[in-house]
Amino acid sequence: QVQLVESGGGLVQAGGSLRLSCAASGRIFSSYNMGWFRQSPGKEREFVAAIRWSDGSEYYSDSVKGRFTISRDNAKNTVYLQMNRLKPEDTAVYYCAAGFAFPSRSQSTYDRWGQGTQVTVSL
Repeated sequence: QVQLVESGGGLVQAGGSLRLSCAASGRIFSSYNMGWFRQSPGKEREFVAAIRWSDGSEYYSDSVKGRFTISRDNAKNTVYLQMNRLKPEDTAVYYCAAGFAFPSRSQSTYDRWGQGTQVTVSL
């Protein structure tokens, strides 16, 4: 069974960068496709990015394409989300998730979730 723990959130000014990490425990981490989602107050959780375990293929939402990069290190059981040129509308709690479908922006296809890390982007 895979357990996920996010880190790296914080407060940053608009235009700045942050890198989120998601550390996974469990010997089958490398078999999962990994995704990042986010949720702002009063809004539904939305898809951000996903990466396929087999070949590292990436998939992004239109709102972050060109600014965010997802990557993974199977040897370290870790997936990353590099966020550049951050905007105030990127403020949210960011969650990593593990699942078997790819590409997928649907929460229902991910069956393991982390607890989330807060990202706040100020003007």
